[in-house]
Amino acid sequence: MTNTSTTLRESADHRLRSRAARVVPGGMYGHQRAGLFPANFPQFLAGGNGAIIRDVDGREFIDFLLGYGPMVLGYQHPAVEEAAARQRALADCQNAPSERMVELAELLVDMVDHADWAYFAKNGTDATTTALTIARAATGRAKILVERHSYHGAAPWCTPGVAGIQAADRENIVYFDYNDLASLRDAFAEADGDLAGVIITPFKHNDGVDQELITAEFAGALRTGCDAAGAVLILDDVRCGMRLHLGSSWRDVDVEPDLSVWGKAISNGYAVSAILGRESLRDAATSIFSTGTFWFAAVPMAAALATIAELRRIDGVGLQRRAGDRFKAGLVDQANAAGFEIAYTGPSQMPYLRFVDDVDHKLSFEFSEAALEHGVYLHPRHNWFVSTAHTDEVIDRALEGTGMAFNQLASAR
Repeated sequence: MTNTSTTLRESADHRLRSRAARVVPGGMYGHQRAGLFPANFPQFLAGGNGAIIRDVDGREFIDFLLGYGPMVLGYQHPAVEEAAARQRALADCQNAPSERMVELAELLVDMVDHADWAYFAKNGTDATTTALTIARAATGRAKILVERHSYHGAAPWCTPGVAGIQAADRENIVYFDYNDLASLRDAFAEADGDLAGVIITPFKHNDGVDQELITAEFAGALRTGCDAAGAVLILDDVRCGMRLHLGSSWRDVDVEPDLSVWGKAISNGYAVSAILGRESLRDAATSIFSTGTFWFAAVPMAAALATIAELRRIDGVGLQRRAGDRFKAGLVDQANAAGFEIAYTGPSQMPYLRFVDDVDHKLSFEFSEAALEHGVYLHPRHNWFVSTAHTDEVIDRALEGTGMAFNQLASAR
């Protein structure tokens, strides 16, 4: 790894931040604000290849955030970029969709057991909000059950920010706690007679807390409760899709949703998302009006076709699991050797590391800061991701950097 020693004041990143402060609210907004990271993290990036990203000052890092998840095959994957280029030479945004839309719908319906149709959008928030609209259209009811702290996007009904949000935006949302059967029963009872649906992530991956796999009992209770109420069970697979299983992230608990929502990894960085649904909800999906100027763009759909084909060809899920297991084993050994107690939770393909008794995530920030100094990009509060580009060699290089970061923290104690 080649990391420059440019000081912050002299850096291209600093100059871009100064320019952005004049023309962009807050200089940057949303989940990609550099203010969410330690001070040495870049705000602006220049490029990437495979598992490596490069900032505007030429520093390179092994990336374990991957654009917050989409780069499942790594940056600039040849098969995906070639498919996108071929389609771009024909057309992208037009008056009507291309043949790629039908091909992608067919592929997803063939791949996902509970899917009889596909409805495309642009990002996760579009898709989760559209899924709720379909559930309400199908049932004629208003209430939606939502896990109390889960992230489902940035629309008024679900955004974690509260500025500009009115109570009316959430008056039909009823909350429950993950894997808590009593809490779920209470939520079903509160919405009784007006329940349109339940939206749930495949496992608990809320920011800043340990990840928690769903229990088969809880998943079954969601299915049973929705069936009894005539409500729609929605699986938000935006973050997890194409990482745990290609068909559905709930294959292991043997529960099928009525609708599932996909994004991020389905197209390796190109902007497309999907709602997949059962035949019984086809008429409801047909009846709603949900659209966008760029929703039917052909290039992202071509990229999605190539991404899924490559994941199938190389056993992408297996390769991610292998990389994640190797990284986990190394990190746990390093933490133990350095005298740190950590919690390492969630599937190895998208893990979360926390220092035990780490007040306000202070150690997590120090560790991420130190790791970045040694060429490894790790978010201090969000789960990480691995890709098929994280080969054994790349993981071992990353572990060299994290090993130095743990030692640096230990020396400072």
